[in-house]
Amino acid sequence: MKLEGVRVLDLSLFLPGPMLTLMMADHGADVIKVEPAGEGEPTRHIGYEKGGATVWFRNTHRGKRSIQLDLKSEAGQAAFWRLAKDADVVVEAFRPGVVDRLSVGYEAVRAVNPKVVYCAISAFGQDGRYRLRPAHDLAVQALAGIVALTEGFDGKPAPPGLAAADALASLTALSGVLMALYRAEKTGQGDYLDVAMLDSLLAWTPNVTGKIFATGEPHIPKHERSFGGQAMNALYETAEGQWIVLGGSEVKFATNLLNALGRPDLIDYARLPPGPGQAPLAAFLRETFRTKTRAEWEAWFAPLDVCFAPVRNLKEAFDDPVVRERGMLAYDAEGNEIVGTPLKFRQEPAVINPHVPALDEHAGATWTPR
Repeated sequence: MKLEGVRVLDLSLFLPGPMLTLMMADHGADVIKVEPAGEGEPTRHIGYEKGGATVWFRNTHRGKRSIQLDLKSEAGQAAFWRLAKDADVVVEAFRPGVVDRLSVGYEAVRAVNPKVVYCAISAFGQDGRYRLRPAHDLAVQALAGIVALTEGFDGKPAPPGLAAADALASLTALSGVLMALYRAEKTGQGDYLDVAMLDSLLAWTPNVTGKIFATGEPHIPKHERSFGGQAMNALYETAEGQWIVLGGSEVKFATNLLNALGRPDLIDYARLPPGPGQAPLAAFLRETFRTKTRAEWEAWFAPLDVCFAPVRNLKEAFDDPVVRERGMLAYDAEGNEIVGTPLKFRQEPAVINPHVPALDEHAGATWTPR
């Protein structure tokens, strides 16, 4: 597999770092999870449990090895250095400065392992005025302006449904780690990667920064294309109180839809900029979609070339056969659900190891010196 022989020492907790190293483990990397003394990785104890493990922990730590270390102790330090001196990657997600106080920071590891790729994931990065500010995903999304873009129909900010700051930081870190590994293979020199959740969110705003960069004014979300201001890119309620979405604002889709609904006279509204100018079209669609149930609209849209989707809950999404077809839902031998990997290579596909490590299962773990 792509990462066979790559050795990863993972000191991170919760979601961004563990997801990064999970994707590496799925593609052949040997990942040793360093769990803190006491109860270990917090997600062992958070949320719903099935088959002897929490669903969260199973789907972020399967296929890894687990050791429990107290890095403030002499024994914990000795165990860390036995592994770090020959690791390809070290991942940490403490607040800035913590690893240096523990004497396991980048400069210390690089001194004995110049080829190491050392990845630090934090809320706001290793420098800047916010570096020591505590924050998890929701607070970072709020500071990044993302929560304010997610308005409910009451015009008030709504809690985001996905940990986007965590997710984007994880994927940013994965990209950077793989780049650095490529460089290390060519030059023999590793690197230090500083990944901030805030940076990772802001990097993905090019499609929504138009107004603020062009005019210096903040968005009115309900007038913007991405947030409901475009009639063909919005949510609509159906007869029984379910919801559907139109998710493609191109005029060709509006033409196909409005011709099918017998209202070609409204097509020109879809050509207008997002916002109040499209109100007559949006009003017609709101009234129309309330005349049938979600299931009836799914059947009605089936033959049309229109970007349409029912608004499902997460259970409905995982129940869709295409999720199994794409390998995004599988089961271990005991029937516990496994979320698959989105990285699908043709020549060397991922191999999902469903084993969930017990806390400190691999005490005394090492790897063959190179």
